Order: sequence, then structure tokens, then C-alpha cells
Amino acid sequence: MATVEKMPMLQEGYEKLSSELKRLKAERPQIVDAIEEARAHGDLSENAEYHAAKEQQGQNEATIADIEDKLSRAQIIDPTELSGDKIVFGATVTLLDDDDKPVRYQIVGQTEANAKTGRISYNSPLGRALIGRKVDDEVEVTVPSGDRYYVVSKIDFV
Repeated sequence: MATVEKMPMLQEGYEKLSSELKRLKAERPQIVDAIEEARAHGDLSENAEYHAAKEQQGQNEATIADIEDKLSRAQIIDPTELSGDKIVFGATVTLLDDDDKPVRYQIVGQTEANAKTGRISYNSPLGRALIGRKVDDEVEVTVPSGDRYYVVSKIDFV
């Protein structure tokens, strides 16, 4: 029997996906209306509006199916309920780079990741390198710009 892989995410990420799903489902009637209007224009073989509306419908339905799949496999994790001395999903980590400059990241799910806001996916190269590490551990990670070295200086669960 196949097992379904859980998808860890924060409550915020779950809510964001849920609202996106509602928005996409609300678009369905407008897309159907656009298809009906284009169909009324006659010959479908050379009707660009019809083909564009059908393409939009296909993309919308595929996105809905993808989000429904993610939500069905969601494992919501509350970082404030976590503790320990190792980096795990949901932890906020302060690292010191080569120049002893602190950088701070929270380990989050794939759908919530945004490096500009300090949120990295647990599946990213740095995220994978950090999971299981402790304070004062040295971390080497290979990224597109080359090898980077960090020292874990602090682990928070906020």
C-alpha cells in the first residue's frame, strides 16, 4: 500500500492556500461564461477567444487540483509548541556567515518559502543542511553562487 507523504506547513501557509483555492473556485463561473460567449461566435477551429478560455479553464482546474492535494496532505506545525536544541521544521535560526554577519531564517514549507522575508523551505539546499544541527555547528552548503559556510548561533521557536 502506498503511503501519502505529509506536507508540513505553518498555519499561515495553510490559510493562504485555502484562500487561493476559494479565489480560484470563484473564478470558475467567469471562465465558463467566457467559453460560452466565445462559442457563440461560431467556428471553433479558428476561434482564438474560445481556445484561450479553454486554456484558462485547464490551468485553473489544474491549479485547483494541486492546491486541494497539498491541503489534503497538510501537516500543520505550530513552532511555538516546539522546543529542543536541534533545528527542525518551523524553527527560526540565526546564522553567522563568513564575515560573522548574522542572518536569520525560519524553516518553512515549500509553499511558504520566500528568501527575501527570511523564510526558506526545508527542501532548499540550506534548509536541508540546517535540519538536525545544533548551536555552534558549522554548516557548509553548496548554492548556485558557490559554497557558503555558516555557524549556527541561535535556535528559536517563535
